[in-house]
Amino acid sequence: MRLRAGTAWRGSATVVALLLGGALTACSGAPHEGPSAVRATDATGTAVRSGGTIGARGSACELPVTFDIAEHWKAEAVDPTAAGDSPAGKEVADALLRQGPVTTVCEVDAKPAGNIGFLRVFTGSPDAGDASTVLRAFVAAEKDVSEETYRSFTTGGLEGVEVEYLRTSEFLDESEKERALAVSTDQGPVVLHLGGLDTEEHEHMLPAYELARRTLRGA
Repeated sequence: MRLRAGTAWRGSATVVALLLGGALTACSGAPHEGPSAVRATDATGTAVRSGGTIGARGSACELPVTFDIAEHWKAEAVDPTAAGDSPAGKEVADALLRQGPVTTVCEVDAKPAGNIGFLRVFTGSPDAGDASTVLRAFVAAEKDVSEETYRSFTTGGLEGVEVEYLRTSEFLDESEKERALAVSTDQGPVVLHLGGLDTEEHEHMLPAYELARRTLRGA
């Protein structure tokens, strides 16, 4: 797990996180289904092959939705309760995993496919608000965000909202593109976020994000 979940890790929680190592990871594994012929392309025509579907019971991440992940990307469930029930443990988990009204529950790592970045999945409680409210709160919890562009979309019977924006890195002092979407389900909102080491990595991973969005369905 990289030491950021949409924003840079905050305060002394970073030190504790390093000590925890992989304790917040609940399980890992291949997608529930094998590779299919499903492909997604971005504006450059770059194609990505599906590596299977996650979200269903028995898959690497059990979620309120299902979607395809790109071939060679590795899905790993994140347990928000693994840091313990103590105040300190909850504080660490909150600092590391929570962004606005939602919490990280799954990370899909692009490194096995040759990129540096993650497609992260966040979930929230049913009373968190509609997709637009949740997504705007998610972005507001970022630091140094600008040029947000929101749009609505529909996929697999789900109504969603997507945003593209720039985030200025506090470490590199440069802006990078990021993208996220939110959908509402009976179990609460789901947010998918694609970052990347920098804008170049982000754009290389866009076909995988587009594949996830296009195949998104209620679980």
